Amino acid sequence: MTYDINTREGLPPEMRTLYRDLPRDGWLEHPGLKKATRNWMGAHLGFRHTGALLKAETERFLDKETPADLYAERLGFFGHRLVVSLHGHHTWEDRSFFPELEAADPRFARGLEMLESDHVTLDETLDRLTRQANRVIALETLDPAQMTEEAGPLHDTVSALTGFLERHLTDEEDLVVPIVLHHRLRG
Repeated sequence: MTYDINTREGLPPEMRTLYRDLPRDGWLEHPGLKKATRNWMGAHLGFRHTGALLKAETERFLDKETPADLYAERLGFFGHRLVVSLHGHHTWEDRSFFPELEAADPRFARGLEMLESDHVTLDETLDRLTRQANRVIALETLDPAQMTEEAGPLHDTVSALTGFLERHLTDEEDLVVPIVLHHRLRG
């Protein structure tokens, strides 16, 4: 079965087995929620925040509230930070964290495959974001009028990325945290 990030709304029911017994609203008080898992969830919060910040910065630039040089500086800083952090984070998940979870509970292999498939789509989106952002930054010096034109499609990509991240990170947490809590992992 294929699970398309663009059409699914939450985890498929067959992947919510442990989530039904360990719902999100009880995670923070659960004795099995250790510092490593809290840090992992904190990284997700940071990705959401940085994506929203990039979107808002682009909107302020398009609305002529932020000068081109300041926008280019912020786009470069926060865009680079988001792209590098996301690549590092999901590479670690695919190579280390997800195999650990699958070994602990093989029932979740399909869910972990779904998340790894999301990471392929995420890589493609991050590559597009990088190309577009680099172009917008270069145009700040080369052709400021065209910079504004190119910022529109960049905004579309950032909007798609923030929507993707919200869906993916929520799915990831809803699948992973109950496994960690149930099996008392990452302690």
